[in-house]
Amino acid sequence: MVIMARPLEYGEQVLLWEVRRGRTFSFVLREGEVFHSHKGAIPHREIAGRPEGSRVISSTGTEFVVFRPRVGERMMKVRRRTQIVYPKDAGWLALALDLSPGSRVVEIGTGSGAFTILLAQLVGPEGKVYTFDRREDFLENALANIARAGLSNRVEARVLEAGKPFPVEGKVDAVFIDLPEPWLAVPPAYEILAPGRPLAGIVPTAEQLKGFVSALEREGFVAVECVELLERKLLVREKEGVRPHERMVGFTGYLISARKALPPSGDPERRCYAEDSGTGGPSGDRMGSGG
Repeated sequence: MVIMARPLEYGEQVLLWEVRRGRTFSFVLREGEVFHSHKGAIPHREIAGRPEGSRVISSTGTEFVVFRPRVGERMMKVRRRTQIVYPKDAGWLALALDLSPGSRVVEIGTGSGAFTILLAQLVGPEGKVYTFDRREDFLENALANIARAGLSNRVEARVLEAGKPFPVEGKVDAVFIDLPEPWLAVPPAYEILAPGRPLAGIVPTAEQLKGFVSALEREGFVAVECVELLERKLLVREKEGVRPHERMVGFTGYLISARKALPPSGDPERRCYAEDSGTGGPSGDRMGSGG
């Protein structure tokens, strides 16, 4: 049985794929507006109401196919104020975080919100992403990107300095860290994580990686794993055959994952970071328990 997809609608993000060159453009469909590029103009009304996968022709005769962007394409098309987590790394990190519909995840280092979009899609409408950044202007841009992806109702955001306790009620299913000094966020991450649950992160330098791993092991995380991923596309042609592309996405960061282990029996109770700082405030000042 073939299930027909719903038509493209005003208010949703679309992706134009240029047939000849493979270039892509992304924007939100709005009534009365026109898409402009060096490849010509396309009124939004020529896209709205048509099925995904339709072909459209610009004012200069350039042919495009129109799609709803996949999550990786949404990530790459965010308005950037910072470096982002690339899709090639995001897949490994998402698996490490072990998220599913209904999960609750903490992210510190929101940046431009690209990875937040992936997290929000993974946790589904019943889950929640609690994301934190020290820069309010970064959060404003990130929230606009998340809204463009239609995922605002799954995300709660707040300004927070690294090392402060996370103002979230109860334990969470996963923590993601993307900070210049990731070790600062490790102790509060341990406190907020449910037993046995994963933490993941990304750093750009070897010295940051060493400091991150040392903090994880010192705090009581186990099963620490560090990797880097390289991605190279292949050219597949009828006459010329198959060969690797001349360019590739090389090093973009070191990826880290670990899991929270409980202290050995008989160890003194771990200190409570919420008592060491007033950031969290009373329960009414904490972020909700999701949903």
